[in-house]
Amino acid sequence: MANIKPISDLRNYNTVLKDCVAGAPVYLTKNGRGRFVLLDIAEYEQDQAEKALFARIAEAETRVQNGEATLTLDELKAKLGI
Repeated sequence: MANIKPISDLRNYNTVLKDCVAGAPVYLTKNGRGRFVLLDIAEYEQDQAEKALFARIAEAETRVQNGEATLTLDELKAKLGI
């Protein structure tokens, strides 16, 4: 169940922060509309790492589609030292 609170609840921020745990962000509303999200730091860092990974995958796919240099399996193994 989503944990939704009005932003005015930040006056007693300890109560809001204790509700913010990994896998359960706190959604803050302003004038009845979603405005902010509080995330556990580990969850935020994981989201950022996933975002960076997806960006690199998209970049690699674009390079392959544009015919830029690719490696053979043997070249990749040599580069990785396998």
